[in-house]
Amino acid sequence: MTEPLMLTADEAVTPIESERKLARVLGPGTAVLLVLSCITPASSLFIIVPEVLGSQGSGAPLTILAGVLISIAVGACYAELGTRTASSGGEYAMVTQTLGKQAGWLTFALAAVQLWVIPPIIALGTADYLSDIVDLPRGATAAAVMLLASVTAILDVKSNAFVTGIFLALEIVAAIVVTILGLTHLQRGPGELVAPHVANAAGGLDPFTVGILISGLAVGTFVVSGFGTAAYLAEEVIDPRRNVARIVFASLGLGAVVILVPTITTVLAVGNLSDLATGNFSEFVHEWGGQGLGMAVNVAIAIAILNAVIVMVLQNGRVVFASARDRSWPRPVNEALTRLHPRYNTPWVATLAIGIPGAVLAYAVNIEALLGITSVIVSVMYVVLALAALRVRRQPSTVAGWRMPLWPLAPLLVIVAVGYALFGAARSDVIATAIILGLAAAYYVFYLARRPHERFVVVDPSDDALEPVAADA
Repeated sequence: MTEPLMLTADEAVTPIESERKLARVLGPGTAVLLVLSCITPASSLFIIVPEVLGSQGSGAPLTILAGVLISIAVGACYAELGTRTASSGGEYAMVTQTLGKQAGWLTFALAAVQLWVIPPIIALGTADYLSDIVDLPRGATAAAVMLLASVTAILDVKSNAFVTGIFLALEIVAAIVVTILGLTHLQRGPGELVAPHVANAAGGLDPFTVGILISGLAVGTFVVSGFGTAAYLAEEVIDPRRNVARIVFASLGLGAVVILVPTITTVLAVGNLSDLATGNFSEFVHEWGGQGLGMAVNVAIAIAILNAVIVMVLQNGRVVFASARDRSWPRPVNEALTRLHPRYNTPWVATLAIGIPGAVLAYAVNIEALLGITSVIVSVMYVVLALAALRVRRQPSTVAGWRMPLWPLAPLLVIVAVGYALFGAARSDVIATAIILGLAAAYYVFYLARRPHERFVVVDPSDDALEPVAADA
């Protein structure tokens, strides 16, 4: 018989795994607050959407809508795989279960780049949006945001949901302000959304085409990324077999609405459509609402950035915790990274292992230069997850998890759409991704695979292995 790809917590008992378990305390509503905070719709609206407006013109809503449709397909893969493998390891645990241990480890290597790179990149925007009030050094401010987020993320997960929920409310208020300002300054009718235009080099307008939409599809999809956080939190969600899918789609739907509605009203309200190519929401708000309101919205954006970083550090720390619980590293490292806080029952060492290096990267390294690589890595991970979703129903399972409708349409759509977008990626970014995979493969062959029964034994923290805790405990 072949060895199982994953073991339950009881089958893989060691002093580390048996004593250090995350508790199931998150109801679906609380989890949605955390996941939606990771999508961080306000920062997507004010930071990423201007880039979409610049390249897609008044066709930006259509491009974002197309990105949302692809994201729904990706979300279906996360939901079906996440209900079968409710592990903080997220993608790598799902892939291990379906495609094997080596594929799972390579998936972890791809995820690891995002764990340490994306939070400090996002944190760097804080000083930019506070510049109306105070002049702050970007690197030092981002480092401070990383450290503050790390301290907050060590608190128990329900306290984090409360904090991020408050910040999320401020984000949504900022989006509502933009929507109202747009509605009170309408310059054109909804027909522009059906037959949109894009500014050309001469300052005029050209019709929006399918080719232009496809060119912006990768960024349009990235606008609502973050719903995969539901998979990372699945180990702490009450009844994950039923609730993970609900959390994925509720978060994705709410995030899409918060982003799309003010984008639409902005397209219909700008004085000239060519302004979309050079302006941004901050400038539009200053023009429509005055200096005071513009400053208030910028502060809300800075809060949205902090909110997103808190949730990212929280979720990324749990992935590092899961990798140590699954014995991916030498035993002393596993022992340290699986330590839980005595009061909050959170993986505090693993969380600091994300936050402190992230602060250093933000302060001392041109981390924004890695943004292109991370976009390629995210695309590759989506394709791998789609492949896992194609195979998952061939795996024997006693879990009555969520099953996507119209299977295998969703994973096939992801493979075609995201795979096509990868062909347009910069060659240097693709080569860098290949190098990362090569190094990860070498670690697997020369270390993990030498003792397959002792190393990288991916634990399935089943419902029986992790005792549920009341949602209001």
